[in-house]
This record gives sequence, C-alpha cells and structure tokens, in this order.
Amino acid sequence: MKKYCSILLLACTCFLASCSKFLEESSQDEIRPTTTSDLYALLIGTAYPYQNVFDNYLDLLTDDIQCNGVPRLPNGDINGTFTGFLNNGYYLFRFDPNMFERTETAMSADQNSWLNYYKLINGCNLILDYIDKVNGPETEKKALEGQALFLRGYYYFKLANIYGRPYDEPGGNPAANLAVPLILSSKVSDERKTRNTVQEVYAQVEKDLLQSEQLLEAYYAPTNSFRVGHVTAKAVLSRFYLYKGTAEDLKKAAAYASAVIELKPSLTLLSSYFNASNVFSVAGIYDPAASQEVIWSYGVNPTGANAYFPAVANVANLHPPFTVSNQLAGMYDRGTGTSNQGDLRYLSYFVKYTVSGVQYPLKSLKIGVNATAIGDRGIRVAEMYLNRAEAIIRLNALGDQSAGALTKALEDLNTLRIARYDTRNTPYQPVTITDGDELWAFCQDERRKELCLEDGHRWFDIRRWRVPVKHTFIDANNQSSEHELPAGSLLYALPVPYQAIEANNALQPNPR
Repeated sequence: MKKYCSILLLACTCFLASCSKFLEESSQDEIRPTTTSDLYALLIGTAYPYQNVFDNYLDLLTDDIQCNGVPRLPNGDINGTFTGFLNNGYYLFRFDPNMFERTETAMSADQNSWLNYYKLINGCNLILDYIDKVNGPETEKKALEGQALFLRGYYYFKLANIYGRPYDEPGGNPAANLAVPLILSSKVSDERKTRNTVQEVYAQVEKDLLQSEQLLEAYYAPTNSFRVGHVTAKAVLSRFYLYKGTAEDLKKAAAYASAVIELKPSLTLLSSYFNASNVFSVAGIYDPAASQEVIWSYGVNPTGANAYFPAVANVANLHPPFTVSNQLAGMYDRGTGTSNQGDLRYLSYFVKYTVSGVQYPLKSLKIGVNATAIGDRGIRVAEMYLNRAEAIIRLNALGDQSAGALTKALEDLNTLRIARYDTRNTPYQPVTITDGDELWAFCQDERRKELCLEDGHRWFDIRRWRVPVKHTFIDANNQSSEHELPAGSLLYALPVPYQAIEANNALQPNPR
C-alpha cells in the first residue's frame, strides 16, 4: 500500500512544495499548513477538479458515439493524423473486457479514473485532517470542511459508479458487490487496502454529502459557479438517491430536486441565444455569463483535440474516426426552417464539422468555442427537473400512484422543453401523455437529449436502466465488426486499472 499511497500523495506533495511561503516545514518529510488561509489554498490546488476531466472515455461506451473508421486522403491513402484517435478508442468502443488491463497500450490521460480521483480525494483528506490543527476563525474551518466533504463524497460517488455494480440492479447485492477502497485519511500507511462494497461506499458518500449540505448552508455562500455550496450538495443528493433507487430513495431524490428548484428554478431559454440579426450564439449552456441554470461547473473546453476527437479546425472535410451517433442526432426535432429551428439543443449542444457541404455533429459544445476558463462538467438546474420527473414516474410504477403525480412529471418535462425550443415565432406545443410506460420512455429520451456528452450521464443511465448497446467498429482497413454490450453486462463495473492492482495486490479485479 505504501507505493499506492505515495502515488496518491504525489500531486499534493508537489503543490505543497510550491506553496512553501505559507507552510511550516517541520522535517524533511513533513510539511504542515498552519492557517485556514493555507488550507484554502490547498483546497483550491489539490481538492477541486477545475480544469480537469477524468472520465471522457465513458462516452465511447455509449450509444451516443459512433465509429466512422479512418478517413482517406484524396489519393486513397489513410489520413495518418486521425489514426491515433481511432487507436485510443479501440478497446473502449469494442467493449474489450481488458480495456484498462493491457500493459502493451498506454492509457490516455483521462482513462485512469482510479488514480485521478484518488489524487483529489487525498487533497480532500488533507483538508479534513488539518481542520482542527490550524489557526483561523471557526466559520472558515466549517466552510472548508463543508467543501472538502462534498468533494470527497462526489469523487467516491463517481468511483463507485465506474468500478462498482449499479446499486439497485435486479438480483444484485450492494452489500457484497465490490466498489473501491475507502481511504478517509491522508496519512501514509503500509496497509494494503481492499475494496469496500458498493453499499459501504454509498453509505460514506451519503454521510459526506449530508454533512456537507448542513455545513455549507450554515457557513459558506459561493460567489461563483466554480465553488460548491449547499445548493450543489442538494443537487448531488438528488442524483445520489435517484441512482440508489429504492422507493424511499426515489422520494428523497424528488424532494432534493424540488428543494433545488425552489431555490434556483430558472432554466436558460435557448431561444434567447439568437441576437437581433437571428444569429445563434455558441456561448454554451455551461457559460455562466449566458446561462442562468449553472449550479457548479468544472472541466475543460472540449472543442479542442482530446484523446478521441480532433479539433474541429483539423477535420478538413473528412469524417473523424469517432463522432456523435446518427441515433442521438436523429432524436432532435430540427423544426421547419430558419424561422423555426425546433429543438435548439441540436444547434447548441454540438460542435459541427462539414463534409461535402453537409454539417454533422462531432462532440460537445456545451461551453463555447472561445471559453478558456470554464468547462462543461458539473450540475445544472435542468438535471433537477429530469431527476424529479424520473423519480415520480418510477415511484408510480412501484405502486405509489399519488393523484396527479404523472401530470406533475410531464409538467417538469414540458417545462424543460419550453426552455429548449425555438419560440421566436412559433409557440411551444406541450406534449400530452397519460400512459405511464409511454411517459417513462419519453422521460428517458429527454434525459438523453439534455445530458448527452456531459459528466458521464449517459453511461450511468445505461447501467441503471440496463440499456443494451450495439457498436459497429470500422478499422483502419475499412473492415467492420459488430460489438454488443448486453443488458446487465459485467462491464457495468469497469476493469480496475492494472496500474492500481500492480501497486496494491490486495485489490480484487472485477469479474469478466
């Protein structure tokens, strides 16, 4: 475990060394913060995610992405600038059960969610370990504690849903299914930690989030969307209980979503992104200057190149290896013309590339192409309307058929859609559905269209809803092969990265 903990502490050690002006060095191996100001700097540098994304690869496991093979140059040769993107996504897109266990293939920077999230968890633990050992106002300590607890709970929630089975899967046992080790202290230890169960990790997440909600509401009011406050905690608790999924949990999911909506009800009207000349802005739904529904944001601007997608400027009239799937793109109502473009999410949520004069969606544009200091990860009010609608519909299916419940769920979905449709010249026509099963399918579709390519939502929903996924992979020689992720697949718990197991042989791999 010593090697494993040393890896986790690496980022923190580097940051501490750079902040020696306010840290007391008591020995060659021990550097201590002494004030709440020191801890706040540590919180910013080692616990908040900011301009990092640790799980972009999850989109390649879903039906929101398709493979187009490698484009050819005019003379028929393979375009070598695109082969790297195809290779990076090769094992993921084909649902290879050894996707993170292959020593012969280097992992891209975002694929080792295990290491990346544990680095941040260790930053949170540092804050919590030193809260009572530094000087400063008690109110500042409580504010720091609330933020650190929230972030730790959020990261463990992510890890549990990447490497553990879905909590409420039929026939599953969260008390026996393995998730990830719970490490709740920054102290270096030789102990080789084993994996805690899904139930144990969820219990810790719940504890951290509930405690953070109380502390943040009492002691901290964030001044921008890059910091977390009690509204952020309530929003993630809504997501947490929705994923947990029992009848009582669904009631809590709806209640927390309602609490957020009561405090922050407004959705961003995408029709307001048209200027006086009817030119549509590409600011993005996560731009706090344009969008009023952002609760918390982090990440990077996805319009540049990453491991799986080239920058739009480099597509050069050729289909890249991976793009938004035709299935997802086809779900959006495109309207009747330039004066009525229907569901504006198609126009707003995807950066486009052009081949032979035809535009195609490539990847996320939920933050504008010119934004450099903000990303398209986090939490938005739109999710709360979706969470509440889903919770109500699922409760109804479980027998809790409260009068008017389905009407309320449909009202939430229509409220979201009104904010997304082009209403400059054509009033939105509310959808009318009375059948519970039909409403559930409609809710699932709205969630997919709204939260696509954002924070791993589609992958987590595929797991929760047991949605089978079929992929057609096209290799560099233009040969296609079919690959399927069946409902209930063992890959719902992704492979533990081989680096983690190599560093700690007490970690049990997920079954294949």
